[in-house]
Amino acid sequence: MAEFDWHAERGDLGGLAQLDRSPDDEGIDLKAVRQYRQAQVRREMGRHGIDAVILSDPVNIRYATGTRNMQVFSMRNGPARYLLLTADRSILFEFTGCLHLAEGFETVDEVRPGKTASFVAAGPDIAAREIGWAKDMAALVEELAGKRAVVGLERMNAGAALALRDAGVHVVDAQAPVEMARAIKSDEEMKCINASLRATERGVAKLREAIRPGLTEAELWSVLHQSVIAQNGDYVETRLLNAGARTNPWFQETSDNVIGENELIALDTDVVGCHGYYSDFSRTFHSGPGNPTAEQKELYRVAHEQVSHNIGILHPGMSFRDYAEAAWDIPEKYHANRYYLSAHGCGMTGEYPYLYHRGDFPDAGYDGEIKPGMTLCVESYIGAEGGKEGVKLEQQVLITETGVELLSRFPFEEALLG
Repeated sequence: MAEFDWHAERGDLGGLAQLDRSPDDEGIDLKAVRQYRQAQVRREMGRHGIDAVILSDPVNIRYATGTRNMQVFSMRNGPARYLLLTADRSILFEFTGCLHLAEGFETVDEVRPGKTASFVAAGPDIAAREIGWAKDMAALVEELAGKRAVVGLERMNAGAALALRDAGVHVVDAQAPVEMARAIKSDEEMKCINASLRATERGVAKLREAIRPGLTEAELWSVLHQSVIAQNGDYVETRLLNAGARTNPWFQETSDNVIGENELIALDTDVVGCHGYYSDFSRTFHSGPGNPTAEQKELYRVAHEQVSHNIGILHPGMSFRDYAEAAWDIPEKYHANRYYLSAHGCGMTGEYPYLYHRGDFPDAGYDGEIKPGMTLCVESYIGAEGGKEGVKLEQQVLITETGVELLSRFPFEEALLG
């Protein structure tokens, strides 16, 4: 296995922006960002007739309050921390020993210790723990929102949700108001998104510089991780870097496969980066030392054409159905391996809306409106069924009042574009 130089090309690490520093450091008013996001959730709660939400998804808690704590751990150990949000009250139930983390946040009125209602925490007493949790929460909801309050839940284990219902709470799904709230970004929020994208692009530049035959996929992929963490980003959500034959079909997780000469290397960033915002763009590189083949160039050219066309048709006020009808036609030989979406929303993670291909719309699609303030990722995967390699490209854009603004700026590969 090739040796890897961890200290190569690190001259530009000095003075990088840090996550959640004072707004003066980056010109971002983080207080305004937090207040806007919480107001968005409350606005959508009102529109959906929901009096309170109990959020346990750490991404949604972060969206609604700006607080974070062991985000990946909390995703798989819920509800270890959770948020009760009403029209005028915000109570964060924090993980044991972590109550200090929410100090100073204007979006949190009170911090209380959480009662972890999970099997790993309660063992065979899980049902009793869930019933106790539900009774306490039902009483608090009644105190803050009244006897007949409608309460939205998301990402809660089944026993806790059923116990809350049995305690007399009118339970509904909180996904719709939260997703609709997150879909529209403020101007200050866009500064956070751009900061995250620029940091991720620096990481991808380092990854591109490190490419050479003889590295494993995992060694190369780790360069992106190192850069993201050094810039105080959070983590990479997926494992999508592949080389050579492992670029076709897509969705093969990064492995110890050794990168060969003159192979394609496809990457989807999926970085939860600075300020917790998702940097989601895809690029495909060539390992060298020779020139790309005609077949590799053709795959790349077709993928680039798909992304460019679909960005070109986007505009505010467009319906999801009309987008599907106007979207680029995937050539038949690439259709079987198409990416499952044409485009998707992007904020603190991949989010609403999903925009489907024309052929998939009757079975999977739903209608809606592309609105100013939405950030979308326009996707392409081009690889023939049974083909040698494939190309993944993707661009992140903002829908404005008048059109589309390109957010992801990492260059395409001139050698592959031809």
